[in-house]
Amino acid sequence: MFQIKRKVGKIEILLDARKLGEDYLLTLTGGEKHVGAVAVGLFDEKSQRASSSVITMPGHREEYLALKGAKQVSRATRKTSVFVVGIHQDNISPEEIRDIVSAAGEMVESFIAFYEKEDEPQGNIKTEITAEK
Repeated sequence: MFQIKRKVGKIEILLDARKLGEDYLLTLTGGEKHVGAVAVGLFDEKSQRASSSVITMPGHREEYLALKGAKQVSRATRKTSVFVVGIHQDNISPEEIRDIVSAAGEMVESFIAFYEKEDEPQGNIKTEITAEK
């Protein structure tokens, strides 16, 4: 399990990642938690390419975060990933949106760095990380 929290403007966002067999389930939430978009990332061994598809709930705008995050995770892990995103902040400004998108990208990169470190042979060690910035 991997978990990281970041205070971004008026809200705290949380990235939670867990392994499901060989695959990954990630949630990115903040403010009023909900499901705004769900993406599935896939890695094709033959072409060595990752792709992702997204479903967005009506009236929500988290599709970019879910789509990009699922593709990044599947590219890095070479596994299937499911990425659920739900972030809500009342009266959000364009600058606050940019800050959240930026922080979310950094958080996904932190998970990928953690995954790459954990993927190195170390025996049977289970690790739970909680990081705050």
